[in-house]
Amino acid sequence: MSNTDKKAESEAAQIERIKAEITDSFDEELEMQLEEERLDELVAEEFSPAGTPTLERQTYFRELFRLQHELVRLQDWVVYKKLKIVLIFEGRDSAGKGGAIKRVIQRLNPRVARVVALPAPTERERHQWYFQRYVPHLPTAGEIVLFDRSWYNRAGVERVMGFASAEEVEEFFRSVPDFEQMLVRSGIILIKYWFSITDAEQEFRFKMRIHDPLKQWKLSPMDMESRVHWEDYTKAKEEMLSRTHTPFAPWWVVQAVDKKRARLNMISHLLDQVPYGDSPKGEVILPPRVHHPDYVRHPVPAELYVPEKY
Repeated sequence: MSNTDKKAESEAAQIERIKAEITDSFDEELEMQLEEERLDELVAEEFSPAGTPTLERQTYFRELFRLQHELVRLQDWVVYKKLKIVLIFEGRDSAGKGGAIKRVIQRLNPRVARVVALPAPTERERHQWYFQRYVPHLPTAGEIVLFDRSWYNRAGVERVMGFASAEEVEEFFRSVPDFEQMLVRSGIILIKYWFSITDAEQEFRFKMRIHDPLKQWKLSPMDMESRVHWEDYTKAKEEMLSRTHTPFAPWWVVQAVDKKRARLNMISHLLDQVPYGDSPKGEVILPPRVHHPDYVRHPVPAELYVPEKY
């Protein structure tokens, strides 16, 4: 076999390897979805409320991959134009915020897009200006920040569970439009999503988590308490949307009973909120590897290797 033939064979093998790697990356998404479907099937017959049939898997994946490709284009545009984007994800416990966030950032550069999910405030933070703990996490030029719950905790869980006084809640409602207007004036693109599910659907999802040992960690005493206070949360949500929906920072409600449709609709809507195009890119050329005649690769001690059980 000539050197030309060997080179062509090597390049063909590399192309097949690249195709296999791309397929593996798709399988990661499929694996994630199958895990959720396994959970659904576990208790569906016993607990599932009647509802809209779920989206066909083939359609879902085709659209998800297409939208994720567009998200990568948006990401490149954000870097190129030095944009600053804040995405807020709010909703009841088990509404699907985490799953939607996961699909948004799944194929993005973590140096560009990052998730902020703050724990309960410390004693010091409880006595700061309320918005102070969120400000350090805001994006700089060329960044996208996704808040998995946000300063709207005060209008929801803190209010319903009594962690904030009526005066503190009222001060929040007076302050948040000014705070968000300052963010927008500073050049931040602020997009707020509320994931909406029904009473029956939340009960169903909680029961699924109870019956699946891989998901039980998602349940907390606060989650259980939220079931008791369903109506209180509804009233709090209605006032929150009414008093903080502004022309410069509107709320967008995602119908989230069907998780697949919710993810596709939210991502599609997000892409419509930020005009973007193709970012200029230089040609990427892999430089040849440098070979040094005196280089000798030393063997790695056998005890350092991870046992190959599979």
